[in-house]
Amino acid sequence: MTLAYQKLKSFDLQQGVIYIGFLAIFLFFALTLHDDGFLTSRNLTNIVLQTAPATIMAIGLVFALSAGEIDLSFGSVVAVSALSAAVVMQHFPMPVGILAGLGAGLAIGAFNGALVAYGRLPSFLVTLATMGLFAGIARTMTDLRSIPVLNENFTGLFGSGKLLSVPSLVIWTAIAVGIGHIVYRNTRLGAHVLAVGDNARAAQVSGIKVARVRLYVLTLCGGCAGLAGLLYAGRLQAAKYTLGESDLMTVIAAVIVGGTALNGGKGSVIGALLGSLLMGMLNNGLILMGLDVSDQMIVRGLIILLAVAVSLRDTSR
Repeated sequence: MTLAYQKLKSFDLQQGVIYIGFLAIFLFFALTLHDDGFLTSRNLTNIVLQTAPATIMAIGLVFALSAGEIDLSFGSVVAVSALSAAVVMQHFPMPVGILAGLGAGLAIGAFNGALVAYGRLPSFLVTLATMGLFAGIARTMTDLRSIPVLNENFTGLFGSGKLLSVPSLVIWTAIAVGIGHIVYRNTRLGAHVLAVGDNARAAQVSGIKVARVRLYVLTLCGGCAGLAGLLYAGRLQAAKYTLGESDLMTVIAAVIVGGTALNGGKGSVIGALLGSLLMGMLNNGLILMGLDVSDQMIVRGLIILLAVAVSLRDTSR
C-alpha cells in the first residue's frame, strides 16, 4: 500500500498528460471523423509535414525554457531567415542561400542572447522587442513582396523531396528531435541548462558559466527558427514576411503541453514533438469538423491554460 502510494505521489502529471491527451484526442477524431478521411495515410502524413517547422522551433524553446528564459521572437526570425535565403539564392548558389538563412537565425539568436546574458536584460522583454523589430525588418526587406524559390534542389531538400519514400520534412524533424534529445539528456550542455533553470545562483557557485548557457540557448532558438524558415520556404516554394507570425502560440503550447516547466529546470524534447503533433492534429481535426480559425484559436488557448495549470501544480509539489 505504501509503495503504491509513493509511486502515485511521484507520478509526473505534467509529463504523463501529453501521452494521455494525445491518445484521447486521436481516438476522439478517429471515431468522430472516420468518414471524413482523418485516418487516411495522406491526412496523417500531412499532419506531420505541416507541423515540421513548429517542431523544429519547439526544440529550441525547450532549451530556453529549461534554462529559465523565453524567446518570443522566433516567428519573426522565421520570416527573416526564409527571405534571406530566397533573396540570396536569386544571385548566388544554393549553399550560400542556405548559409544566409541559417546565419540570419543564429545571428538574431546570438543578439538576443548577448542582451540577456551580458546586458542582464529579461529575455521576455528583449525578445518581445526584437519580435517587433525583426517583423518590421522582414516587411522592409522585399517591400512586402513574396520571393519565389525556384531552385529545385533547395525545394527538394527542404520541402517536397523524398529519400527512400520518406518526405524530407519528416527526415529533418527526426534528425532535429534525435540530436536535440541526445544533447538535452546526455551532454554537459543539457545538464548545465537544467541546472541553470533549476537554480541559477547555485549553478554559478558550482562553476557553471550561467551567462554563457543563456547565450547558447537563445542562439539555439534563433538557429532552430532559421531552419524552420528554410523548411517553410522549401515547402511553399516561396518566402514571405508573414511566415512564422502565427506560430508563436502553437509552439509555446506544444512545449508546455509536452512537459517543459515554465519556471525552468525540467523539459522534454520528445514531449515537445508530441505536443507539436497534438496541436497539428487538433487543427486538422477541427478543420475537418468545419470549425474556423477563431474556433481553433479558442481551443488552443484553452489547452495552454490547462497545460499551465498542470505545470504550476506539478512544480509546486
